[in-house]
Amino acid sequence: MKKIKYENTERETKLKRSASMATAAAKSTPAKRRKIDDVKQIALIDGLPDHISEICLSLVCRPSILAAVCTRWRRLVYSPEFQPFSSLYALFVDSSSASAPGFRPVNSAIRFMCFDPVSSKWDPLPPPPPELPLNRIIYRHPSYISFNLPIQCVSAAGKLVIIAGSNQELSPAISHPLIFDPISSTWTSGPPIGSPRRWCATGACGGVIYIASGMSSQFSSTVAKSIEKLDLTDHNRSSWERLREMRDLRFSREAIDAVGWRRKLLMVNVKGDAVKEGAIYDVVSDDWEAMPEEMVAGWRGPVAAMEEETLYSVDEKKGTVRIYDEEKREWREVTVVEGGEELLKGAQQVTAVAGKLCVVTVDGRIVMVDVMAEPAKIWTVEKPQGLEPVSVHVLPRMSRLDFS
Repeated sequence: MKKIKYENTERETKLKRSASMATAAAKSTPAKRRKIDDVKQIALIDGLPDHISEICLSLVCRPSILAAVCTRWRRLVYSPEFQPFSSLYALFVDSSSASAPGFRPVNSAIRFMCFDPVSSKWDPLPPPPPELPLNRIIYRHPSYISFNLPIQCVSAAGKLVIIAGSNQELSPAISHPLIFDPISSTWTSGPPIGSPRRWCATGACGGVIYIASGMSSQFSSTVAKSIEKLDLTDHNRSSWERLREMRDLRFSREAIDAVGWRRKLLMVNVKGDAVKEGAIYDVVSDDWEAMPEEMVAGWRGPVAAMEEETLYSVDEKKGTVRIYDEEKREWREVTVVEGGEELLKGAQQVTAVAGKLCVVTVDGRIVMVDVMAEPAKIWTVEKPQGLEPVSVHVLPRMSRLDFS
């Protein structure tokens, strides 16, 4: 019954999307429609107007099939008018810099790239304008031999947002969030953060991004207990909103994820084997509560919430995947294919979308886990040569019209 209900819901969603596209196409004028060929217009489907053809082709679930048919359809798949498919975005640092034996390269270059599932290749994101301070953020510093400085990014409302990082003076490198919109392929600067910080808790819930605790250039109890939010769905946003303070200062020790789950933000104050403390922020009531011990016990590595509804954790030591059962208040192990745990050992960051986990490991692997399969299927995504992944995110594909 659940499967039938899911299929019906999926069919209804597609029909609604088609109806929406039909309405938009009917309202658009020929002058506004995209011109594909400079010399003459070639129909998408012979005998049909293009706006009707676009509706028909949008019902195909796999864009790679459309892209393989002809150049015209491939252009359509990447156009702003077509329903965007999901792609993998990653923050990389340059790991190929020359360095003396026994020493790591310092201040490696930061790169953002997008993995296109249709062409199976990595494409660089457009560079941000020079006035945006991306080049101020550092990942390595000579004062820290075996420690990488955190660069904190979140994805929300279909956008990639860089919120926190350190500069060469070990002060906050970002005073305004840097926002990348895949549909327009552009970078913009958000409103100034009330208290710029680093080594903080960052996350998103329902299209709203949050930044909590952490420290500025020097430790401040005011900053360590503060939390701010910015609504990316509000196009008239002009400032961050300050929220109710945290109850203590224990969440300013290191960079942590604030996991958006069922209209709440879940935070655990430290990583690794140290004694942990968890806090839950209710985004509706603007209030804090302690995290149940049973939930904290599952934080043995990175945690993510699938569609902000189902919690998954990846054990960084054992490589096991667990799912949280709220009713029983316990973490249940997910069975994976034989040898899958080995690939997941050393998990550092995870994102969860559309039934899949994408995991970054300490040795530089990008590992995909299909948790909907039984047992869960696991495979790796080949990374660009000479680059080391820091974090991954799933967002709509970038619009492209550069096809010959």
